[in-house]
Amino acid sequence: MEGVKNVLKVSAVCLYNPAGELLTVRKNGTSKFMHPGGKPEPGESAVAAAARELLEETGLAVSVDELELLGVWTAAAANEVDTDIEATVFTAAGVWDPSAVSAAAEIAELRWLDPAAAHSHDDLAPLLTEHVLPALRAS
Repeated sequence: MEGVKNVLKVSAVCLYNPAGELLTVRKNGTSKFMHPGGKPEPGESAVAAAARELLEETGLAVSVDELELLGVWTAAAANEVDTDIEATVFTAAGVWDPSAVSAAAEIAELRWLDPAAAHSHDDLAPLLTEHVLPALRAS
């Protein structure tokens, strides 16, 4: 019988540069790239958490009105053992100048990713490879 997994609720944001590349981030002390995002604070909506986390992690201020729901998925947590995430993922309207984006808070590294290209899954979070990239390719 499998052990019981913890489930963390998170919000994340898909953000694009003018070349159509998707912003991914790697947090300090981790090896996997993922979307900017994180856990909602008590009483905070998923969309408000997404906007707050995007600002904290990249310095980009996006209104909740500029975020469109892409989907809600469950996937293995990239950096926590025996944990799944239930992720509410949004897409930010428009395109963003890469020079306006900076690694802040717990972010160690930023990387822009072509969502249409084939990628090695070695350094990408399961949410990204199993759910978000397929959804983006289908749309």
